[in-house]
Amino acid sequence: MTTTTLAVLVPLLPFLGAVAGLLLGRTAPGFVRPLAVLPALASLVLAVLVAADQGGGRAVDTATELTPTGSVPIELALHIDGFAALVAVLVTVVATCVQIYSTGYLRDDPRYPSYAALVSLFTSAMLLVVYSGDLIVLLVGWEVMGICSYFLVGHYWETPEARAASIKAFLVTKLGDVPFLIGLFALGTDAGSFRITKVLGAVASGGLHHPTLIALLLLAGVAGKSAQFPLHTWLPDAMAGPTPVSALIHAATMVAAGVYFVARLLPVFQASSAAMVVLAVMAAVTMAGSALAALAQDDIKRVLAYSTIGQLGYMTGALAVGDRGAAVFHLLSHGAFKALLFLAAGVIIHASGTNSLTAMSRMSNLRARVPDAYWTMTVALLALAAIPPFSGFFSKESVLGAAEHAATGHTGHAPAAAGWTVLVAGLLTALLTGAYAMRLWLLAFRGRGAEAPDHGRQPLVMNAVLWVLALPSLAFGGLAFRLLPGWFDGRDLTPTLVTSVLGTGVALVGGIVTYGAWQHTTALARTPLGAVAAHPEGDAGLVEAEAIATHRPAYGDIAHAPDPADPGRLLLGPLHRHAAAGFHLDAVYTALFVRPVLAGASLVRFLDREVVETYVRGAGAVPRLLGAAVRRAQTGNVQTYVSALLAGTVVLAVAAVLLATGA
Repeated sequence: MTTTTLAVLVPLLPFLGAVAGLLLGRTAPGFVRPLAVLPALASLVLAVLVAADQGGGRAVDTATELTPTGSVPIELALHIDGFAALVAVLVTVVATCVQIYSTGYLRDDPRYPSYAALVSLFTSAMLLVVYSGDLIVLLVGWEVMGICSYFLVGHYWETPEARAASIKAFLVTKLGDVPFLIGLFALGTDAGSFRITKVLGAVASGGLHHPTLIALLLLAGVAGKSAQFPLHTWLPDAMAGPTPVSALIHAATMVAAGVYFVARLLPVFQASSAAMVVLAVMAAVTMAGSALAALAQDDIKRVLAYSTIGQLGYMTGALAVGDRGAAVFHLLSHGAFKALLFLAAGVIIHASGTNSLTAMSRMSNLRARVPDAYWTMTVALLALAAIPPFSGFFSKESVLGAAEHAATGHTGHAPAAAGWTVLVAGLLTALLTGAYAMRLWLLAFRGRGAEAPDHGRQPLVMNAVLWVLALPSLAFGGLAFRLLPGWFDGRDLTPTLVTSVLGTGVALVGGIVTYGAWQHTTALARTPLGAVAAHPEGDAGLVEAEAIATHRPAYGDIAHAPDPADPGRLLLGPLHRHAAAGFHLDAVYTALFVRPVLAGASLVRFLDREVVETYVRGAGAVPRLLGAAVRRAQTGNVQTYVSALLAGTVVLAVAAVLLATGA
């Protein structure tokens, strides 16, 4: 088969698997797991073949008109360059691992058939985004992912947290999609086509009349989909869904779509210096803010969620300095170790036999109970902290190196201000990443929280997937920076000395300082007064800390007692409370948007009930009263009718006489 045919089958197979899974889920449950795993596995094989055929050379570009529009045509187009080929491999690898892992993680879930079908549809939609050569067809996959995320995040719909999280994810991403859609239409109108190759050709020839407006509109959609400031607030709450879904969303789909979109259309954004500076500021605020928030979270999945936001900030930072090779390199590297982090967290949660053990302060003795998760998560955390020779080191250093080149004026692709902004924020984030990665490792595997029930060794498929993903987390970066330049516009991805030393140095400092803070708080927590100092929350903290120190229950059950040795509190100090609440951005949105909308709705309801309904009721009451009066006059008594007739005659006669006399 030709490369084009293989490429068409890559998103088509998961789509067919989703349809078949939905149709046969109830009638033939024995086919559900094969229909979940086999299409994803076949799609992976085909994506690898497509990448091998493409080989980082000339892009595969083919199209057929989908429907006549009378103006700008919409085409069913493929555009597969080196970026698309490798990102498709990442998507299919992670999706296959998630489907295999889910057969063990959700083996007793009665809604597994619909879950597996939605994961397949999610995968298909992302692959459509990756391979599509037409912006409107890309938009279809973009929106289908939003629908799938709504259902998957709300999988445990019995809980109010899952229901609220699914609605929030849908609404926040749609808030960004409205300007995104307008930007796509404006871009297609200026370029005269929705074909990506023609759009890029129009940019090269100066054919865009409103580059800044178009770029800013598109960035709104990217901020929503890829959880960048200020539309990132949905992602931490989305942790209410099943952990494998979190791995899929954070590693290869949904949030990766925005970064990939900017990478594919980077010349459109480079046509506006203002848009590049806005992108750089957005990336810098996202990186630093999310890292601070991650350092204050107690829920292990929320730590990883804020970590994803920050790592996506690195990618958008690389794009802001005009280096899409570094951005996609980090996207690929991050996809492997972030999927591993979430799936390892899933093993920890599954080991407790519940979906509620996610608070790190309540974890204890996990190293011995989940050794596979311990070792593989250690590898993934080292990759996240960008410690050499793990994969995250090479990809993150490519971002910092690109920022250094832009800051020193060695590249003309971005303003120097954007380079300095990304470089400074990137180094600060590297420091904080080392800190929260060390904190997570210490609290999860060396914590002193309450002992959770031991439900035995985890299913083999879950542990096997962890080790599969540990391999690229360990070795991908060292191989990729030598092999990928031919796929990434020929850009050298070799780490530079200055940023390598600075980035690794600050990450190690962050980890070492956190370890020292943990030892300090652990020593303090051994005494009642020290435990109180480690939990400065007033009287409630006093009761809880004394209970921990004396090993007696504070609230009736020692299982609710947290580990007081949290270095995040010591490191952040007064900032901890604000960082734990995500710097109150949700409260700001509530004050600026939610409350005014609710107030407006209340006013409309009042006007409808007290004003409009009053007139409606009045309009109905007048005819009703007239009808009652007429009904009472119709007595059926002939004498009454004759008397009324005579009385009327007399009245008319008197009136006539009076009128004649007056005349």
